[in-house]
Amino acid sequence: MARCRSCGAEIVWVQLKSGKMNPCDPALVQFWANPNARGSVVTQQGEVVHCDFDGPLEEMTDVGYISHFATCPHAAQHRRRK
Repeated sequence: MARCRSCGAEIVWVQLKSGKMNPCDPALVQFWANPNARGSVVTQQGEVVHCDFDGPLEEMTDVGYISHFATCPHAAQHRRRK
């Protein structure tokens, strides 16, 4: 398994629909799609979905990965300037 060069955490690379590779935390998490939510996940199919992370189990949308940019303590070092 790959590791983050900044913090050393294990990561998986997920190819987004755009073709770009996104580092993600390796644990799959349950999510409930909500376009107004602040959270987001990357699905196994490479889609980024805004979501909530709790809700009724029977209404769960799917499982996905949390982007490592959201959890890495050194994420700002890897942001590209516009």
